[in-house]
Amino acid sequence: MSYIDTEKLPRHIAIIMDGNGRWAKKNALRRIAGHKKGADAVRRTVRTCRELGIPYLTLFAFSVENWLRPKDEVSALTSLLEDYLRSELREMNENNIRLTAIGDLSALPERIRNLLEETMEKTSGNDGMVLCLSLSYGSRDEIVHAARRLAEDASGGKIRGEDITRDTFARYLYTADIPDPDLLIRTSGEYRLSNFLLWQMAYTELYFTDVLWPDFSKDDLLAAIADYQKRERRFGMTSEQIHGEGDV
Repeated sequence: MSYIDTEKLPRHIAIIMDGNGRWAKKNALRRIAGHKKGADAVRRTVRTCRELGIPYLTLFAFSVENWLRPKDEVSALTSLLEDYLRSELREMNENNIRLTAIGDLSALPERIRNLLEETMEKTSGNDGMVLCLSLSYGSRDEIVHAARRLAEDASGGKIRGEDITRDTFARYLYTADIPDPDLLIRTSGEYRLSNFLLWQMAYTELYFTDVLWPDFSKDDLLAAIADYQKRERRFGMTSEQIHGEGDV
């Protein structure tokens, strides 16, 4: 087990939960069995983050590209989301977890969208941790959507061109009320961002593991956090500037 400094925890962890299909193939099971097993890993991870006191956790649950998968798999994924929302509401409230979501939520089936909105409303008063589900999400689409809204406000006289800054633009993103991730974890041995939070991860620390998502354990999460804590986050500055040592 990795030992971590509870005084230096990342404020926001984002996770690309990859490897459900490969886990199923490895175990001679159908892909949906991998997704079901992956839901157990979601529960473990959420509970561990809550126990540690991580304020924000974002999970890449369903991308805009995932709609292109076989219809039976898409249907199974949305049904799993429905089951998760129904089964976890009580635990979210008992553990003071607020649920939110980012992405093109209008693309979700109506029953799922209504249940999601209902769950977010029922947890809206919780302030112990924010669990953000990334659903029907694509970062480039998010940026285009933000640019369109900004252009509309500019043409309507609500904002002047000279007032547009990085901070201004960030307020038009889906994540306007969520801080940028400090740590990104991607499972299954893939080394790419897959159109996930591209704007927000400008200075995020990236951690990749070969562990398939259904096998991702509490110890795996602690190992990622321990690795994060070994890094020096300079945000473009020098070590001397960060630590106030010598000339810069």
